[in-house]
Amino acid sequence: MFEAVSFDPTLPPPVLLALAALALLALALALWRGLVGWWLRALAALVLLFALAGPSLRREDRTPVPNIALVVLDDSASNALDDRREQLSAALDGLREELRRLDETRPLEVREIRVTDKGADGTKLLTALGDAMAELPADRIAGAILVTDGQIHDPEALTAFPAPVQVLLTGHATDWDRRVVVETAPAFAIVDEAVSLTLRVEDLGAAPAEGGTATLSLALDGDAPRDFQVPLNQSVTLPVTLKRGGLNTLRVATPARAGELTDRNNSRIVSINGVRDRLRVLLVSGEPYPGERTWRNLLKSDASVDLVHFTILRPPDKQDFVPVFELSLIAFPTQELFMEKVDEFDLIIFDRYKRRGILPNTYFDNIVRYVRDGGALLIASGADFAGAESLYRSPLRDVLPVEPTGRVIDGGFTPRIPLVGERHPVTAGLGDHAPHPAAPDGTPGWGRWFRAVEVKARGPVIMEGPENTPLLVLQREGEGRVAVLTSDEAWLWSRGYEGGGPQMELLRRLAHWLMKEPELEEEVLLGSGDEGAVIVTRRTLGDTIPEVIATSPSGVESAVPMTEVTPGRWQGRIENAENGAWRLANGDLATTAVVGPAAPSEFRDPVSTGDILGPLASGTRGGVKRLEDGLPRTRMVREGRVADGRGWIGLADRRAYQLRDIRQVELAPGWAMLLLSAGLVFAAWRLEGR
Repeated sequence: MFEAVSFDPTLPPPVLLALAALALLALALALWRGLVGWWLRALAALVLLFALAGPSLRREDRTPVPNIALVVLDDSASNALDDRREQLSAALDGLREELRRLDETRPLEVREIRVTDKGADGTKLLTALGDAMAELPADRIAGAILVTDGQIHDPEALTAFPAPVQVLLTGHATDWDRRVVVETAPAFAIVDEAVSLTLRVEDLGAAPAEGGTATLSLALDGDAPRDFQVPLNQSVTLPVTLKRGGLNTLRVATPARAGELTDRNNSRIVSINGVRDRLRVLLVSGEPYPGERTWRNLLKSDASVDLVHFTILRPPDKQDFVPVFELSLIAFPTQELFMEKVDEFDLIIFDRYKRRGILPNTYFDNIVRYVRDGGALLIASGADFAGAESLYRSPLRDVLPVEPTGRVIDGGFTPRIPLVGERHPVTAGLGDHAPHPAAPDGTPGWGRWFRAVEVKARGPVIMEGPENTPLLVLQREGEGRVAVLTSDEAWLWSRGYEGGGPQMELLRRLAHWLMKEPELEEEVLLGSGDEGAVIVTRRTLGDTIPEVIATSPSGVESAVPMTEVTPGRWQGRIENAENGAWRLANGDLATTAVVGPAAPSEFRDPVSTGDILGPLASGTRGGVKRLEDGLPRTRMVREGRVADGRGWIGLADRRAYQLRDIRQVELAPGWAMLLLSAGLVFAAWRLEGR
């Protein structure tokens, strides 16, 4: 039972104060006049003022309720390093025993909260504590005990707490770690031009004294890494040169050191989009024909292509008796193009060109060298490719993937895509670009062509012509690429003859394959993250693929089941993948896939610390202690007292209660107070009347 006097004024407090002031003035006047009953008059005024204040005796029936202690357990990835998980488990057992002992003397309710890391967001420990606090009555919370490594990622989520916050740190004061930091990295870079990355290798915590340098390796798209010796804890700038367009994955790593907490932050993944400054294409056309502008229109439609186009209008053997000085033709700069500047071109196209003595064999020898050194060559041949003036009769035959038989096949035919073509990215899916339904024999619904040169192929045949002869043949030669199209009638598709066909799509893919665009590689291993999973894609021309081995960020290897989803395209999926950089290997191919952040927040700085939670603990009269020094005793302290000491931590006794009943007894009934006041005034009058 709790009793207290409460007041419920009849008049507003300012009015009561004014009446009290008037009563004091009246009392002063009575004293000045020498009235002997002044004290009776004063008592009468006090009785009236007391009655107007509305006093009552408040009686409350209270039932004590238990205090509530919150125990927040850090189950994040960083708190599983070294022996921290064992420390947390032992501390939890000890805290349960301590809190059970406190419950025997003063009822105490314990709420345990487990917090896991949330991918890129890291450990939201204070957010979880704030959410739990919001669901509880604030006057019952005795305190919070946080068992954590101190590495949280929401320090601003909770700046105040109604009771002491105690922090018990896992880990050791001697912990240290090494990490790689990428300070600046470009999102885009021009292919074959060096760009700079600013990096830093730094030691965290109580790192042992050692040499002032570290090894830093850069590996681009699974290639062999390049090693650099860099100073520790200092920013360095290193060059990187992209070799292909599209998305390039750069892995920056430093070797793990004995004694460091984890190697999860010893590597970083940087994604850089490679763009070509300008693609330079040399197009040399033979005699004009209806399809001459097909290649020109295709290449000019791409704003990133610089096209140099020459058409042979007046070959040396042409005798028209017109003086040279009267012609407005541009002289063909053969020496400059094919000897001095040939390496500046990304692609050379001979469109229905035949040997006429314009280009000597030394020029063709230089083109062969250009191809083997990484250049690209396309032959779009006409009937002349089968004759004595064929480019095959030049030194180019050493790099051409076909050998003409000398026969030209005339007659309508529809190009077909063989099985290899269905797997090759240049022709895969072209059957979907058809104006007419496919024929019963599987022939695409395209318009016909009417002439092709019969050849023997030495490379992959991805399109077939009449009598199943090779129509489009590709080949890698040294570091370069060569393609031969054995018909000059692709232009019929662009004119819409018999409905036409995917001429622009075919030629676009062919040109981009020759210029080594990554999305058109036929043998490639790709990996990507997809909402917590790893998507593995393998493209090949073969019937089968080797086993795909995936290495998780923590170093666990596993085989990925692969399924052929379309001809030549295999796909696999790793569900519930660990966040970080996954390494994928398939035979000689290797790549990297990133799930969530490449270096998760949990491992950016894994060294245990009390610096982040210290301000909240000290602001609530709590403290920070390391579990390696032993589990502190737990005691109850009075609210508002210091709750942290040597070898102990405290929880506030909030003395909370549940109100079951309230009763009020009026202490100054109006009628009684009025009679008493009147009696005192009458007594004063009688006394003064004598």
